[in-house]
Amino acid sequence: MRALTVRPGGDGSLAVEEVGEPKPAAGELLVRGVALGVCGTDREIASGAYGQAPPDRDRLVLGHESLGRVAEAPDGSGFAVGDLVAGVVRRPDPEPCGACAHGEFDMCRNGRYRERGIKELDGYGAELWCLETDYAVRVDAGLGLAGVLMEPASVVAKAWEQIERVGARAWFEPHSVLVTGAGPIGLLAALLGRQRGLDVHVLDRVTDGPKPDLVRALGATYHSGAADDVFAAVRPDVVVEATGAGRLVFDAMRGTAAYGIVCLTGVSPAGRSLTVDAGTVNRDIVLENDVVVGSVNANLRHFRQAADALARADREWLHRLLNRRVPLDRATRAFEQGADDIKTVITLEGGAD
Repeated sequence: MRALTVRPGGDGSLAVEEVGEPKPAAGELLVRGVALGVCGTDREIASGAYGQAPPDRDRLVLGHESLGRVAEAPDGSGFAVGDLVAGVVRRPDPEPCGACAHGEFDMCRNGRYRERGIKELDGYGAELWCLETDYAVRVDAGLGLAGVLMEPASVVAKAWEQIERVGARAWFEPHSVLVTGAGPIGLLAALLGRQRGLDVHVLDRVTDGPKPDLVRALGATYHSGAADDVFAAVRPDVVVEATGAGRLVFDAMRGTAAYGIVCLTGVSPAGRSLTVDAGTVNRDIVLENDVVVGSVNANLRHFRQAADALARADREWLHRLLNRRVPLDRATRAFEQGADDIKTVITLEGGAD
């Protein structure tokens, strides 16, 4: 069978190659790949920035944003042949820390977790893959190819869970949310904000193309002006920061209403210096009871929350996010990113649309 593989740490090693077909162990599904989402993490692994192959090999099957169709299911698993499923990405470390031992492996404290397609475990970028039933999440059949959004939606579901848990420390009735960045994470964060009945605003640099229209189609407000002006006009109760841009991160910390919550989901590049008035930032956070929290990855319940959110979303809107589709035999082209790309998808099987 064909798989998309890479040699971690080596730039230019990305390739579609023939590999042996997997055989499911007890308690595992055999899944035929339908589609694979490509994100910045995949591009960084392909460039040699990081990633770890399984211990006995030098190549890693890439891909953590999965959608597949069950080909074989063990009796009593709750899954049937033909079900659409997505796989959870992270696995707890073999000698679990306290968080992993309690099922919170997305909050692993010792860093010895493993991740499909990223760290020590082969990913989902293959025509066939195996998946433990405990880490499989059923995808609404009506979603079709849009079910490949499960993993990024799970990251967003966790971010909203963190926001609501922090808010629950006192009276919490947010009205407005500002999402910075209109990539897949930002747009899905806006979707979940609208599903919560919030007044949603999205800030991005582009002024045309699909992003403004997608935001407006949600019933949200799109902004492309100066960040200071947007924060002053909106005074959001919640900010979901999805760019990782250092200046925008500090703008968000200063720009919320009193008792504001900033959830950081974008990873900033290292080595870039900013001059900030740290004293004013600290003063505002303390005197207004503000909170800044980071959120990354997701565990099983977040995937289930994502499945529910996607099942309730407008199907046409979700499919508009998948604005670049590449077949597996040309999968390396999926790593070339265009200005208007939102979510690039590698199609592994026909018939999911």
